[in-house]
Parts: sequence; C-alpha cells; structure tokens
Amino acid sequence: MRQTLRYLGWPLVVGILCALLVIQRFPTWVGLPSNTVQMKQAPAYISKKQGPVSYADAVENASPAVVNLYTAKGIMNPLTEAKRNDPEYKLYADNLPRQQRMAASLGSGVIMDPNGYLLTNYHVIKEAEQIVVALKDGRETFAQVIGSDPETDLAVLKIDLPNLPSITLAQFDQMRIGDVVMAIGNPYGVGQTVTMGIISATGRHELGVNIYEDFIQTDAAINPGNSGGALIDAHGSLVGINSAIFLRNVGSQGIGFAIPAKLAIDVMESIIEHGHVIRGWLGLEVQALTPALAESFGVSERAGVLVAGVFRGGPAEKAGLQAGDIIVRIDGIASTQGRSAMNQVARMRPGSIITMDILRNGKQEILKAEIGVRPPANAK
Repeated sequence: MRQTLRYLGWPLVVGILCALLVIQRFPTWVGLPSNTVQMKQAPAYISKKQGPVSYADAVENASPAVVNLYTAKGIMNPLTEAKRNDPEYKLYADNLPRQQRMAASLGSGVIMDPNGYLLTNYHVIKEAEQIVVALKDGRETFAQVIGSDPETDLAVLKIDLPNLPSITLAQFDQMRIGDVVMAIGNPYGVGQTVTMGIISATGRHELGVNIYEDFIQTDAAINPGNSGGALIDAHGSLVGINSAIFLRNVGSQGIGFAIPAKLAIDVMESIIEHGHVIRGWLGLEVQALTPALAESFGVSERAGVLVAGVFRGGPAEKAGLQAGDIIVRIDGIASTQGRSAMNQVARMRPGSIITMDILRNGKQEILKAEIGVRPPANAK
C-alpha cells in the first residue's frame, strides 16, 4: 500500500496543482464568478470615425435663404419735445416743427418657400414702419407683414422677388442632444455670419422669454442681430429660428435659444391661413404646486398643477373643473408644470375632447372637456 501511494503521490499532487491553477485562471469553468474586470471597448470602426473636415456644403445650402432685415420707425426728436413742454416756449410751442428721426434696428430672417414667405422674430419687426430685406445675392426689397404671434415671438413676412431661394427642413424627430448645429444671421450688422456649436438641450421652458416656450438650447454663438436667423444642422437643414440669448453681466455665456422649426412652421401656416394663430383653450388659470400647498392639500409636491381659477362659461367650467382641483394628467401625460400643461392644451385642435385626471378633496376623478379656441392676443 505504501509503495502504491508512493507511485501515485506525485501525479496526484501535480493534478491537484493543475486543477487549482485552472480554477484560478478560468473560474467560470467550474461555476465560480469571474475575478477579472470586464470592460467593453467600442469597435475600431466607431472609435476611428471622424466628422466632416468642413461644413461649407451645409452653409452653402442654407445661407442663400437667410436674409438680413433692416427696420425703421419714426420717433419724435427728444430736444424738440422737451422744448414743447418748457413753460418758456408755451406761447409759441405749437409753432415748433415736430421733427422726426428714424430709429433703425436690424435682425435676420429665413425664406421658407419660393413664394416669398419669411419667418423672423416678432421683436425684430415690432412697431417697424419699414422693413427692408437684403438677400445674400445682393438684392433688396421691402417686406410686408402678414401677421405675427407675440406669444411665441414669431412673425411672418412676405417679399415679392423672382427666383427666391428657400430653406430645407430637417427631420424634426431625429434631432438629438449633441448634434452639431450652426447659427446663421447678421450679428451687429457686420454681415452674414456663421457660428457653430451643438444642441445643448431641448424643451427648455419657463425662461420668462415668451408665453409659449419650447426652446432648443445651443452653445453656437447667437448675438444681437442673429434674432430671426436660421439654426441649421450639419447638412444645412433648418432646425430652429434663433430667438434669444442668455446674458449675465458681459461676455458670451454659451447659452442661446432657438424656436424649434416644427413649432415655427405651425405658427406660420396658421397665420397665413387664418391671419392669427389658433390655439386650444380650456379657460383656466393654474399655478405650481409648491411644497406648502402640497402639504395643505395632503398630496405629493409633484402630484400635478393647482387650478387657481376658472373662467365663467369656459370649457373648463363646462367640464366641471373647479378652483382648488389638482390636475394630475391630461390625456395620459403627467402635468408637473403649469406652463407645459397649458402649452399642451394650446397645441390641441379646438373641438377635440380631452381627458383630465384630477384630485379633488383627496379623491381621484376623471373629467372630459372639449377644447375651445383661445382668444387671439393683440398683435400687429
């Protein structure tokens, strides 16, 4: 027996050592968890992928459709007006000439179709008595204001020239944060300029800029004079209408905002067809559900938006909505912010029926309401 063990001992020891080595190197073979760090590496073709060396083709496609706008309005000469109100000149104030001077401003616009319809910002053409449109090819002409929508800060103009270029529209549902975009406009009146950045965010709202806000945020430089110009993608297609910049003290903050092209087109088509924008309306006022209000109602702070008031005879009152109700969802979409909830209603077609999930005295109820037509805002 002792001789047999001596004969088998060394092979047995070697076998055990080999087994331990295999278990250490390949623990998963015997059902043990792996003790190595496993990291994924992108395929070589992705890691070596490069963007275009130049965006010149995209700019060449889009820039002819971006125009410079020069607006002017007559204002009273302040020195003359001061004299007119001076008691020393009372006796002959009525004989002083009412001198005028022209206050000029500038901005940008985008030719949307070959028939001459342009989109720009309402604040660019507000109170303008004359609007001159300068094309990239050197042509200039006066523009007619078809209509405007101060609530989205958009205006539609019309020019009458032959062989007009027009912008190409991007695929709106394919826009992603991180996509390269370029802003084309006329900053500070220096002439058509292109700046590049990326889409930093989408759906920005509650900025206090417009009533209806659904901004694209970008770090492409947008300066005074860029307003109303085009925000394009890397292929030269329209993504948005440049609208606002974020400024704190001085210098660029890398935060600019553009109105999404889809929203701008909806506004333009409604203005052309009806003369103003037709929006859905419920006839109610809402406010944020603050922690204090949420506690008083015994609900979660993010439960919904609080109905602050209901217009008499409006769609909300007819549906049975009352002040103090909390709107939790509208057509299945959570209502967490008042402005976004009302924007959702505004986008709906008047006459359509919506379902509202509400909380009333701590109890859940479901109401149905017919969307009405929101009274148009006063616009030029």
